[in-house]
Amino acid sequence: MQRIRSFDNAELNRLAPQLVGQARRGVVGSSRYARALRETVREAALDPVRRPVLITGEPGLEKDNLAALIHFGSSDRTQLMVRFDGALLRDDGHELFGDVHDGGRPLLELLEAGALLIDKLDQVSPALQARLLELARSGSWEPSAADGEARHFAGRVFFTSETALPAFDRCCTLIRVPPLRVRRQDLGEWLRYGVRQRSRKLGWPHPPQVCEGVIKRLQGHDFPNNIRELETLIYRALQQVRRQESQWPALLPEDVFWTSPRQQRARFDIWRWKPQLREWMRAPWLWNAALFGLVSWVFVLVNLWLWLGPQERAHNGALTLFWAWWWPLILLGFPLVGRLWCAFCPFMVWGEISQRVARSLGWQPVRWPRGSSDGWASPLLAAGFAVILLWEEVWNLQNSAWLSSCLLLLITAGAVIGSLRFEKRFWCRYLCPVGGMNGLFAKLSILELRAQVGTCSGSCSTYACFKGGPADGEGLATAGCPLGTHPAHLADNRNCVLCLTCAQACPHRSVQLSLRPPAADIQRDMEVPPGEPGLLLVLAGDLCLHHWQRLLGWWSLAPASLVDGPLLPRLAVATAALAVPSVLFLGGRLLFSAAGLQRTLYGLLPLIWALLLARHLPLGMGEAGALLPVSLGDSTLPAWRADSHVIGFCQSAAVALGWLWSVVLLRRQLANSRLAWLSAALLALLLALGGRWLVASC
Repeated sequence: MQRIRSFDNAELNRLAPQLVGQARRGVVGSSRYARALRETVREAALDPVRRPVLITGEPGLEKDNLAALIHFGSSDRTQLMVRFDGALLRDDGHELFGDVHDGGRPLLELLEAGALLIDKLDQVSPALQARLLELARSGSWEPSAADGEARHFAGRVFFTSETALPAFDRCCTLIRVPPLRVRRQDLGEWLRYGVRQRSRKLGWPHPPQVCEGVIKRLQGHDFPNNIRELETLIYRALQQVRRQESQWPALLPEDVFWTSPRQQRARFDIWRWKPQLREWMRAPWLWNAALFGLVSWVFVLVNLWLWLGPQERAHNGALTLFWAWWWPLILLGFPLVGRLWCAFCPFMVWGEISQRVARSLGWQPVRWPRGSSDGWASPLLAAGFAVILLWEEVWNLQNSAWLSSCLLLLITAGAVIGSLRFEKRFWCRYLCPVGGMNGLFAKLSILELRAQVGTCSGSCSTYACFKGGPADGEGLATAGCPLGTHPAHLADNRNCVLCLTCAQACPHRSVQLSLRPPAADIQRDMEVPPGEPGLLLVLAGDLCLHHWQRLLGWWSLAPASLVDGPLLPRLAVATAALAVPSVLFLGGRLLFSAAGLQRTLYGLLPLIWALLLARHLPLGMGEAGALLPVSLGDSTLPAWRADSHVIGFCQSAAVALGWLWSVVLLRRQLANSRLAWLSAALLALLLALGGRWLVASC
């Protein structure tokens, strides 16, 4: 305080806008980069020579705060520190060197032994840079007046810059600040620190926790504006929670953290091309009529048909619909419309009906568990699909109508129970085996539904697209996204069923339906749920299980059939056949890195899809066309059956397409090593040939 009283009012008014009162924070983090930066700052603060300091780094790294840390951590902490924005300084440096004819002292003279911080030195004019360089080298400076005598600055000079300045490097202590994307290990500590600080300002007694799922997702973001962008992200997250929650939460939900998505290229916005198509597709009457007026009752009729009709597929049209129509069509639909089947799924239609009835009776489903449920649900989903495949083969569901109905009703029961326990479609997102397969293969789709992050974060305050809410302008009243996902947060198609609820609710036209290159979701840096690779291996195992005799028929202990005979031997052989891809994958873990194997596995996704399609084509092309005579029991009715050679050709074409597609994806996944890519492409060729040999038994 004694130091400030030596100035008159005019000088105080001149200094006040530039004064730095204290450092905003220390160096947050425990990574080696944070520890090294902390040590460098400490050494600069203890420098007995008080050399000038140049701090360089990308935008948003709080380089000015590091300069303040050095000053207030040094023996000069009682001296004043002033900061100037280099981009705003005049070419003649009037703000620093003053004009002795204006009646006031130049600023450098006012500072005496204080500290001068020039921010954004790289944006200072060349003429002024030369004067500042001389100030850094010798401490000498000349007032702006032509007859001003050279003077000496006794204080310390700090500079910050976003680019390299070799001339200053040689006379300054150089501190390079690593960007946030380099020290991703520190992101969790930065998030928790920022949440604590902001929570205090909001008056919350206890700061909410940040789950590991949020940290892992944000670690995949590059943060081009570094700490400044992270602070904005935390601020928006807490403001959104304030609007959503009646009281402060114990755990921050993942959907309140907004990050700009990866730059999307080669997208064609369908609704911008045909605006009227958007209005037609988002019409509520269309979806309500399709789901509750048609699909729900067709499902009831199909199950009655399965229970009351003939039990063999040769005489039951419902079995033909299920095995010869549904399976080939849904596989053909994945590359085109992704997970659209889930929008019309009868399992979840009856789940929603049960939920609505329960609400009308006063029952309120609980909210979804906070944090990521994929950690436990995704492996459970993969195990559930494996059980279904074993049930299908060992109990011959393809030729048993009532057992096929039991499978449908069992999945429906899961959907109903999930809908009564939790809000929206918890079962559909996390636990449905069919939904897990659909979400996996939806990544191959050429169609995607996304929202513009800038529009959502800047213009929207209701978040009705995933929360639900009343009509708002152009937005319609909805219950929100059935999978509880904001369209701007979607990193892939796994959690989007293309139900268009978000497009109905959005009053800002932020949601876009676009065409894109196939398999655009498969990227090297994509986030993979814990159990999804296991589900992919189970799907590959379906090929081995269905054609087990070609793989394990030579084994002396193998039964003659998986359908007849003692149960335990049949179940053991079926399990062994299903586990063949998983065993090979685990064996590869002994020779190759886990990350490389996982990228290779996802690169093979198109091939696995093609082999599954080839496995179901004989039923689809051989029996689907006989639906009328099978259903009505009249062999005189028209029927269409493809020739076996045509079926074989289509199988070969599908496998060839899957192999070529996988080669392209493997190039993307293994781009760092040409040898690894060529080896993986050869592996894909061997798997394609082996798979084609397997499905030939059809």
